[in-house]
Formats: sequence, structure tokens, C-alpha cells
Amino acid sequence: MLKIWSMKQKQQQAENAQTGKKKKVTAAQLRVQKDLSELSLGSTMRTEFPNPDDILNFTLTIEPDEGMYKGGRFHFSFAINQNFPHDPPKVKCTQKIYHPNIDMEGNICLNILREDWKPVLNLNAVIVGLQFLFLEPNASDPLNKEAAEDLKTNREGFKRNVRSSMGGGSVKGQTFERVLK
Repeated sequence: MLKIWSMKQKQQQAENAQTGKKKKVTAAQLRVQKDLSELSLGSTMRTEFPNPDDILNFTLTIEPDEGMYKGGRFHFSFAINQNFPHDPPKVKCTQKIYHPNIDMEGNICLNILREDWKPVLNLNAVIVGLQFLFLEPNASDPLNKEAAEDLKTNREGFKRNVRSSMGGGSVKGQTFERVLK
């Protein structure tokens, strides 16, 4: 038994010498790799990996083609820790946006990113959830209470504010960067 162990060690050392040091692949990286290979991104979304060697940190761009946010281009940063899929990914909107479910710091109010996260959920579920926030903003679970109140009480005014903010205008004292394509 001892001889088999030392042979295995020598074989491993020889492999490492030939290929250089092999980096260990973590369970989180394997799961993210699987999730990314199964993604079904439509023409309105794309991912970008600033560091191709780091699949745990990437950017998602959503360009809604319907709804109040149609014509905009929105970027989200994904940071996935080593405890994924037991912990949800950390997702932030990198632009200031007038939206009831996204605050001015880019935090996102999406239940599957918080209390409803389960390890069986995948990155595709998160991306579909983000896309849905642009189609149907949810005024009953807001992070931006002013925008939610606006949506509840004055839908047409809310739409005007969304258009103004997406064009780089100012809404209720907040200035927004232009996100229209």
C-alpha cells in the first residue's frame, strides 16, 4: 500500500513538472462553469469577463427591447464567492438607475438574491429575474421608495421619469448618466 502511495506521489510530481503548476479548480468554479455553459442569453443580453481566468467575476449587460426601460443599456457586476451555490451571487447594477427595485448605489431587490436563494437555483434564474425587473418593476418590494411611490400613484409620471433618467437627465434632485443606446 505504501509503495502505491509513493508511486502516485511521483506520478503527480512528474505531471506538475511537465505542465507547470496546475491550479486547483474549486467546487464553486465547477458549478459556475456548468451554469455558464447552460446559459440561454437572448439577443438583448451578453456577458463579459474582464479577466478570462476568473469566471467568478463578470459583467452582464441587459438591453431591454420592450417595457419602460426599452432602449437602455444596463450593466450588472456579478461576484461569486467560493461558497456558491450555497450562497447567492453578489449582483450590483453599475449605473445609477431610476427603478423601484434598484437603489442609487446599485443594490438590487430581487428575492432570489436574498432570502429565497436555494442551491438548486442557477445563474440563469438570476439573469431571468433581472430581466423581469425591467419588464415589470415591482412597487410592492422597493429599495427606491420614491420610485416605487411614483410607480404606484402616477404611472405616466413614472414612465416620464424613467425616460428622463435614461437620457441622462435629473429626477427628484438626482442626476443620472445616459444609458440610452
